[in-house]
Amino acid sequence: MEQLNKIALITGGSRGLGKNAAIHLAKKGINVIITYQSKEAEANETVGILKEMGVNAAALQLDVAKSDTFDRFLSDTASLLKAEFNVTKLDYLVNNAGIGIHTPFAETTEDQFDTLVKIQFKGPFFLTQKALPLLNDGGGIINISSGLARFSLPGYATYAAMKGAMETLTKYQAKELGSRGIRVNIIAPGAIETDFGGGAVRDNADLNAVIASQTALGRVGLPDDIGGVVAFLCTEEARWINGQRIEASGGMFL
Repeated sequence: MEQLNKIALITGGSRGLGKNAAIHLAKKGINVIITYQSKEAEANETVGILKEMGVNAAALQLDVAKSDTFDRFLSDTASLLKAEFNVTKLDYLVNNAGIGIHTPFAETTEDQFDTLVKIQFKGPFFLTQKALPLLNDGGGIINISSGLARFSLPGYATYAAMKGAMETLTKYQAKELGSRGIRVNIIAPGAIETDFGGGAVRDNADLNAVIASQTALGRVGLPDDIGGVVAFLCTEEARWINGQRIEASGGMFL
């Protein structure tokens, strides 16, 4: 627990992969601020779990689709850091919040496209930009991609394109923020059993079996397979990993 003075901000940290990452960060003694869009009760429950693990934790409301709220959110974050954590800056930012829209390319509407741009690309782009003054030199940024940026499954053209944009952005962020000692990496999960996308991977037995059959390790991923990777990238052991796409898919579609 040598990192008790470190603080990570995770967007979408009240459930799913974000919650799991928060728990893994807490295991490493890193304090956590999570954001939630609407499910405050879930967020508070997660905060309670983190505090029981011996770290400090808090939750703030944030809709990553509304970039015009970021200035206020970061002002609230700065106030929270002083009041609850007795510091002025963050060490790590994890851009985890996101949604999935499954629609064939030929049927994708402009509204669907714009929604995914706001949440999967514009949101993390400008939240990270505006959070830079709150981020300690020597800290880190973790973005989230998807295996779908490497392989193609019908219905995810827009979603995967946004993730491809995030992968390119990650390299530019790493290059431009390197002078501050800030590392920027992106994790690309394979199919994971969560409520993401309506929980199809978790709840549809046939889909689950097909994915497992196409994965070298013979099963579908679990949140625990990803949260530990996020936490690792927020440690001193990962200090020389920078500008990298790290796929955690169990060897899906090799």
